[in-house]
Order: sequence, then C-alpha cells, then structure tokens
Amino acid sequence: MGLRLSPAKTQVVHLSEGFDFLGFHIQWRRKRGTSKRYVYTFIADRPLRSVKAKIRHLTHRTSQQDLAVVLINLNQVTYGWANYFRHAVAKHIFSKLDDLVWWRVIRLLRQRHHWGWKDVRKRLTTRTGRWLPISVDGIELRKISAISVTRYRYRGNKIPTPWAPAPT
Repeated sequence: MGLRLSPAKTQVVHLSEGFDFLGFHIQWRRKRGTSKRYVYTFIADRPLRSVKAKIRHLTHRTSQQDLAVVLINLNQVTYGWANYFRHAVAKHIFSKLDDLVWWRVIRLLRQRHHWGWKDVRKRLTTRTGRWLPISVDGIELRKISAISVTRYRYRGNKIPTPWAPAPT
C-alpha cells in the first residue's frame, strides 16, 4: 500500500507516560482505592480546546443571530463532540462544558437585552427559585452531562475470532 511511518509523528513511549491517539489520551494509571493499574482513555487537550473555541465562536456577545439558531448550533456541536468522546473518562469534563455553554449563553442574553443579573433570575427561574432550561420556540439548550459514559469492559476470550480453531 506504500504506507510509511513519519519520524516526526512517530514516537515510542511507556504506557505510564501516555499517548494521544484520535483525540483520546491513553494512559496506564492506578485505580483509586486499589494497587492495581489499568489502561484509561481520557480526552486529550487539543480536542477540548477546539470545542471550547467553537462554543466561544457561536456565543459571541455581539452576535446578531437568532437565539434559536444559536441553540441549534450549540446542541449540534456539543452533542456530536460528546457522543464521540463518551467512551472516555469524561463525566467531569462534560459537566464543565455544560457550565461553560450555559454561562456563554447567559452573557449573550445579558448583552443583547441589557439585562442585569436580577432580570436573568426573574426570567429563568420558577417561583421556588429552581432554574429553568434556556429555551426559545421549543428549542432547548441540552446538557451533555446527561449522556451516559460507557467504557469497554474486559471480555477476555469472549471476543469473537474470524479464524477457525486449529485441528487437534
């Protein structure tokens, strides 16, 4: 096929140092509360910076886009990104991104409508003080922390093999 390894991109590292592959940071770490070590997949720094930049671009304070369009675009970007990384150790990062998106949309609304913090609370809370989701025309800002994080379990010899067993 004519494939060659690029010396600039290829490196040999110990698994305890970890390496980045397809946006994941794969590393050998000790499990909390035990002395056993396991291979964990985390979200690498570069994709996290990239999605934050996209969120900032979509929620610029002086944006003239309709709020419904902004919410649709935010939901598409964040849900697509979170579904790709749902197999990593990512629950904490998902909740941090939810916070970032919420605050960016609130800042956009405050700038656009000249609201103070009291105006935000009046429009986005119930009488009991419970926060309502940000929504317009039936389009709601969805939380990516609601996506279930599923990691692969060890299957050992239960993994199917395409080869026939050796004759005995």
